[in-house]
Amino acid sequence: MLGVSADSPKKQKKFIDKYNFNYPLLSDEGHTMLESYGAWGLKKFMGREYMGIHRITYILNEHHTIKKVIEKVNTKSHACDILKSI
Repeated sequence: MLGVSADSPKKQKKFIDKYNFNYPLLSDEGHTMLESYGAWGLKKFMGREYMGIHRITYILNEHHTIKKVIEKVNTKSHACDILKSI
């Protein structure tokens, strides 16, 4: 398991330390990887549009091929949702 964010490594370090995050976290400040996986794009919140990260989970098989995509991430049930799908 690993995560990708558009935050700088310095900002990620603060997040990792604050939440005791135990997984690798990649920084993609230029959004290259995020865009290629469809995880960076137009978002809407309270009538405002802006560019940002879409929470998407890709589950890979042992050959690193995408097995399942979860596009609507519910943060409260996401861990259980992942376990059900594997």
